[in-house]
Formats: sequence, C-alpha cells, structure tokens
Amino acid sequence: MKYKIKINNIKTVDEIKDYWTTDDYIHLLEKFNFPDAGNAKKESLYELLLMAITDFEPKEAAVILLDYKLSDHLTEGQIEQVSNDMLIDTVCEEYPEIELQYALYNCNQLLFKAFNGIFPSASATLINCSITSLDEDTDTKITKDILLKLFSSGLSDRNILKRLFSAQMDENADFPEAEGIVWSLETKDNINFKIAASANLLKDEDFLSLEFEGVFEDLTDN
Repeated sequence: MKYKIKINNIKTVDEIKDYWTTDDYIHLLEKFNFPDAGNAKKESLYELLLMAITDFEPKEAAVILLDYKLSDHLTEGQIEQVSNDMLIDTVCEEYPEIELQYALYNCNQLLFKAFNGIFPSASATLINCSITSLDEDTDTKITKDILLKLFSSGLSDRNILKRLFSAQMDENADFPEAEGIVWSLETKDNINFKIAASANLLKDEDFLSLEFEGVFEDLTDN
C-alpha cells in the first residue's frame, strides 16, 4: 500500500507538555515531603514540585523520581545505577530497554529544570503530519510501526533508526520496537497525526523532504 506523507510542522522541544498529570504532581510532592499538596492550586503544582525537588540532593531526588515512575520495571539496584548515570549522561537516549526511554526522558527533564542544568538535558521531536492513502478502498489504521515504515523512504540514511532497525524499517518485518520509539501517536481521522519521539532518534534534519511517498506491505497479506 502506498501513501503520501506531508510534514506540516516539526519542532524540537525540551519537555512534553501534559506528560505529568495533576495526580502525578500531588503524589510526587508528597514523596518530596511537601505538606498538604492536595490543597495547593492546580496551576502552582509544577513550580512547587521543582522547589520541593531541590530540597534533596540531586542523586537522592533522581532515586525518588525514578522509584515513583519506574519501580514496576527497574530493580532497586538498577534505579541506583540509573540515578548515578543521569548526572553525567542522557540515559534516556541510550537505555537499552527502548520502551522505558519515554519515562526516563520525562524524569530527566524534570530533574534538569529543577536543578538548573546539573542533569544534562535531552530533547524531543514533535511532528504534525498528514498521511493519505494513494490506493483505493483501504481503511488500514496507521499504527506506530506502520508510521515508521512509511517515514523510512523520507529519512536520510544517516538517521539512527535506519541504521539500527534497517530490516524493520525497510522490509516486511515485524517491528515491536516501534511502540517504544514513537512516544505518542494521536489522530482523530487517521489522516492528520500528532507524533512525539526522542530527538536522538528522529529530528527535523533527518527528513530529506517535507513531502514524500512511503510504502507499507501488510504482513497479513503474505
């Protein structure tokens, strides 16, 4: 199946808005020993949390944040190691379990902002695009793996995804890693999409053109 892809907007940001919910802020404030967090004004929670975090040493703050967000996925020893590594490197860009990189990114950036640069910063890419089928009578839902396969023909060979996942991007191969690579994929009509991903894996200069065609071969057809 052939599609036309048009990149309408692409930008690099240092945080994903609305990743942390109001409940997250309240629970984190409690973990950082801020009293009566539930009674604070909603619009002030973010700034209050940044201040509460800085009452702790950077590594200790990282452990608390990682334990809150990733204790179901990382052991206590792994959290200790990651909290150390975060002070010297952007772990969220290199962590081998790619499905955890989104959560690690948001933890990293919260710590980066709270401690005013003690933690190295990382970036995310936000893309608005349209994807239109050039074949008749197709109602295929665009999923994360299909999206990356369609993007492949428009990306430079220097793109890290094309180097790390060449078979998955360019061939008729299963692509489970796409769930961790594409942080969010939102659409109301299966034509216009909002996408978030790590800027380490996908950035504006990776695209050879803002308009291109891509092909997806459905595995179920074989």
